[in-house]
Amino acid sequence: MELWPGRPIPLGAEPGPDGTNFAVASGVADGIALCLFDAEGTERQIPLQEQDAGVWHGFVPGVEPGQRYGYRVSGPYDPGQGLRCNPNKLLLDPYARAIVGDVAWGDDVLGYVPGTPDTLSSLDSAPHVPRGLVVGGNFDWGADAPPAIPYSDTIVYEMHVKGFTQRHPGVPPELRGTFAGLASPAALDHLTGLGVTAVELLPIHQHLDDAFLRARGLDNYWGYNTLGFFAPHAAYSAEVRAGRPGGQVAEFKRMVKSLHAAGLEVILDVVFNHTAEGNHLGPTLSFRGFDNPAYYRLVASDARYYYDTTGTGNSLNPDDPTCLRLIMDSLRYWVTEMHVDGFRFDLAVALAREHGGFDRVSAFFDLVSQDPVVSRVKLIAEPWDMGQSDSYDLGLFPAQWSEWNGRYRDTVRDFWRGVAGTLPDLATRLTGSSDLYGPSRRRPNASVNFVTCHDGFTLRDLVSYDGKHNEANGESNDDGTDDNRSWNCGAEGPSDDPAVIDLRARQSRALLATLLLSLGVPMILGGDEIGRTQRGNNNAYCQDNEISWFDWGAVDEDLVAFARALVATRRRHPVLRRRRFASGARSDDIEWFTPAGFAMTDSDWGADWTRSVVAYLDGTRDADRDDHGRPVLDDDLLLVLNGWWEPLEFIVPDLGSHRTWECELDTSAGGTDAADSAPLATGGTLVLGPRSLVLLRSVGRATS
Repeated sequence: MELWPGRPIPLGAEPGPDGTNFAVASGVADGIALCLFDAEGTERQIPLQEQDAGVWHGFVPGVEPGQRYGYRVSGPYDPGQGLRCNPNKLLLDPYARAIVGDVAWGDDVLGYVPGTPDTLSSLDSAPHVPRGLVVGGNFDWGADAPPAIPYSDTIVYEMHVKGFTQRHPGVPPELRGTFAGLASPAALDHLTGLGVTAVELLPIHQHLDDAFLRARGLDNYWGYNTLGFFAPHAAYSAEVRAGRPGGQVAEFKRMVKSLHAAGLEVILDVVFNHTAEGNHLGPTLSFRGFDNPAYYRLVASDARYYYDTTGTGNSLNPDDPTCLRLIMDSLRYWVTEMHVDGFRFDLAVALAREHGGFDRVSAFFDLVSQDPVVSRVKLIAEPWDMGQSDSYDLGLFPAQWSEWNGRYRDTVRDFWRGVAGTLPDLATRLTGSSDLYGPSRRRPNASVNFVTCHDGFTLRDLVSYDGKHNEANGESNDDGTDDNRSWNCGAEGPSDDPAVIDLRARQSRALLATLLLSLGVPMILGGDEIGRTQRGNNNAYCQDNEISWFDWGAVDEDLVAFARALVATRRRHPVLRRRRFASGARSDDIEWFTPAGFAMTDSDWGADWTRSVVAYLDGTRDADRDDHGRPVLDDDLLLVLNGWWEPLEFIVPDLGSHRTWECELDTSAGGTDAADSAPLATGGTLVLGPRSLVLLRSVGRATS
């Protein structure tokens, strides 16, 4: 075929009116051949003649969207020096916008001879690996615009595209488990009815099922095993199912457009800490074969091995310009071309390790802060990896970042299961975790508060199991954490005991209410609002089945109604969404009282047995201001918490003026209607049920 010089930028396959430009990076290759495949799978190799600063490129006239392609790289194979080029292996373009096919696991996909890893494999991998697909960029976005919801108003809903839609009766069968299914009216109705403002999607980049999981008849359901950082996962596409390869790109765009039209932001969970190629004995599928030292961190003393801080066998190498460029190009692509609104970075500490340790002024953070596209979207870090003892770096990320607050999760779980001495820390978590984010002059929105997430127990399981039950994973229940901080409320697993059922319901409401009434950004695990269970499995990463899928036939309607009312309560009260810190027990706009109505003292805070408190939130003093500088006023609120296992009397504190208080929500019985209880005046007595909280609203103060 005819080959023109083409351009070194952009990387990837860029179609135009006369053909397609191909460009791929490798600083170690001696030669690179572009491999084009016809409908029958016949391969035609075209050696790329042009190379500029490590980028190999060429323009092939007549090549249109729909063309399948890959690369073969000639160069040094010397594992001891970290070099793993092998022209017998068909490599996937790291910048492929769409991917077709899957990996057939076997010796053919290994770059070495099994048993002698320093020996080059002569087996051809082409029949056994996926290919890139040239994709056109035309899409009618119409009037689509990002919802641009402020962090202070954001409520995140973490969800799995397939798990949410796979069993939903309102989603057409042909769309279940797909991007199109998530864009369906039934799916959107649930999300908008709940009142959340953003969906955080578990990985939707093209990923692989590990060989060891396939051998067990399992799948990498969560998707933290990325092969293509630019390609939507083909298995989540109704278009691909219908026989239209490449249709996943436009389908994903239509999903984003529909979610935006419903007022919902789209946040992607991205995995830039490792890839699906595994350790030094893993397959050669893409990055390893192009430029192993550029894409991966290698052990300095023996480059045969990978420096692994992810627990997966390898770690990406943002210290190298080629790898760092890949990450930044991918992020910009998903914002500019796919219109997503932000990212949650899995094991984000791994991205900022320079010279082995976490560095908040690393090259990656510097580039993000200066990038005119990426710096403007939501950036959320999982602030740990599996490196040295300093690998949990909660509170240490740069100013533009928010973080999953694992300390919030642990404290709230401990308080409601009755662990002594947790009340002081709970007060700090409720008020935005100023101890973690205040020293760096960040705001409460730096804290993404959560009680449950995909990794661990669901809310229903958190109150139903003392220990994990992961036998279905095939690892003898040895996988998953043992630090669940859960409580089964008197029976392990399902129970028909009315007392256990009632207690679990109260615990669930209290946990959800604490989450939605705290300063910071609340994140709800998808399905918690309907009572979703994983049967005690706290590591369901490999369960692409009824264990993980939402059971829409067993919805806890009472819990759904409570969750909707709770979200509405948060959205109704600006004082619960303040953009500045209330500094714990001693601040101008929040005061803390004992159940007897007296101000909390140091001895009260220091008593291990203290499990109950009243928080007064002044809705007018030092209020936030809107974009025009006007104060955002609110009713005054009293948040009453009883972590005791018996009912407790609370005296309404004297706040210096006559007040009347109405009940806005009460988790002891699930009530959210102010008419359910009589108004209370200063000095009045409120009897609060065990392990419950109440929110009272002041009546009669002017708001605007």
